[in-house]
Amino acid sequence: MSAETDHECAQRRRYVRVRRVDECETLDELFTYCLPAFGGAYLRRIYGILDRAIGTGCPLTLAISGPVTVSGQHQAWLLPLIETGWVAYLSTTDAVCYHDGHRSLDAYRSGPIHEVPIFSDDAALREEGTIRVTDMAFDEGVLLDQDRYLSALLARPEFQRKMTGTELRHLLGRYYAAQEERNGVAPGLLSTCYRMAVPVFVGAPGDGSVFLNSMKLWAMRQAGLIENYAFDLDLHAEVFEACAYHRWGLFEHPAHALATVILGGGVPKNFNLQPEPALGQVLGLPNVRGYQFDVQIVTAPVTDGSLSSCPPAEAVTWGKVDKDTYLQTTESMQADYSMAMPFLVKALLDNRARYQRAAETEGAEALCAREPKARGYLRPRAGYRLFEDRAALVARLTGDVRHNREWLLRSIDYPLAPPAG
Repeated sequence: MSAETDHECAQRRRYVRVRRVDECETLDELFTYCLPAFGGAYLRRIYGILDRAIGTGCPLTLAISGPVTVSGQHQAWLLPLIETGWVAYLSTTDAVCYHDGHRSLDAYRSGPIHEVPIFSDDAALREEGTIRVTDMAFDEGVLLDQDRYLSALLARPEFQRKMTGTELRHLLGRYYAAQEERNGVAPGLLSTCYRMAVPVFVGAPGDGSVFLNSMKLWAMRQAGLIENYAFDLDLHAEVFEACAYHRWGLFEHPAHALATVILGGGVPKNFNLQPEPALGQVLGLPNVRGYQFDVQIVTAPVTDGSLSSCPPAEAVTWGKVDKDTYLQTTESMQADYSMAMPFLVKALLDNRARYQRAAETEGAEALCAREPKARGYLRPRAGYRLFEDRAALVARLTGDVRHNREWLLRSIDYPLAPPAG
């Protein structure tokens, strides 16, 4: 092998460089230098991609499944992440939105959730009226009170119309905030997203108790027990709104790219990934790309063949992840995200605080010239407030659809086989 080839080979290799943990002063150094191999290296790569995405000023989207609000994880690390202003929108479950309200209920303001052993006597818990979610538990009365609260809320005049799910959750966040303030409890997920105008999507709204309470009111109207209940979800408009935000990230935001953080799998993950095929494959719009940055932490093994477990490389074949950058800007780790996210978010927040201190000392422009990532980290905390711009963004996407008239008309023409009989 020639000397030149040796040099080229060395250039391609990433040599292992480690540092003693007692020599690290920051979590950034710990993630960068103390996780050299195996599962730790997955975590290091995920941290490095997040650091790069934030440093380039790329808007983040979040997809979160699992009982993040029941467990209190939203208050531990999710709300601090949203309050950075880095997050454009969130995809989650109806259950997450439902359980978000428990801590502000009048009868449970002192704390509705308590710990139980994972291997509990569930029959005994049922007898005493305790409901368990892994190692979190609450009285059955919490659900009954939450149902009463939501039913009273959904019956209010401002809910009596057809609306997108993002509008519904924005209204819920407004009322959750008032409930939290009255009972002196810390802000929850929906009230924080309401305050920051972060859109909240739920891809399967019928699979959760917010919608079950809407069904109750609908059934009462059908049975003649109440005179009027006109709330309805506009799923077409909600999916189109998600597409409008993806279009904004690709073509209007200065980064001309989006990043996604996927925690768990299921519908939230799928909903977060579907704007690219919706825009490019289904609506036929040109130059549509998938996510430039994609990190995911899931427990499902890749061999189960589900969407939950599929890595970003597989999503590249669908166009949901950018084919030109995925080898450097994506990673999927098989793990329980509750074990990793507090440390990842804390490290990223520490980076921001360090840049903020440096900006105050040497000036923002001098800092950004020396450390270009600082500009992305120090973007305004007010965030993107996309919910407030949804009408304009939807109108611009509607204009693109109108302009693509010929392609779309051809796309609905197919020689259908006539049905038998």
